[in-house]
Amino acid sequence: MKTFLIGPVRGKAGDFLEGQVKTLVANGFSVYWPARDTDQNDDTGFRICSDNLGAIKSADCVHIYWDGQSQGSLFDLGMAFALGKPVHVVHLPECTGGKSFQAMVKHWELA
Repeated sequence: MKTFLIGPVRGKAGDFLEGQVKTLVANGFSVYWPARDTDQNDDTGFRICSDNLGAIKSADCVHIYWDGQSQGSLFDLGMAFALGKPVHVVHLPECTGGKSFQAMVKHWELA
């Protein structure tokens, strides 16, 4: 099974996400991780988003680690939503109650 691991490319999450890649592989997934698999050399980010779209299209599902700040993660997650990909939550900020982005993603995970 192929998965696309959505998460921030910069910041503190790198070591955690590297561990997640190992865990997912140990559980039988082939993992596309943009921090490792997408060339991040891009003046505008357009090609990065296009490359990620292709990888999300070919994935069976996505796993999401969202730190509450990464706009790129939200963009990738929006593409996965539009493509109807199943989502598995690795980490989200705590839900604030009621209607929230986190609540929507949790609902999507159960759908």
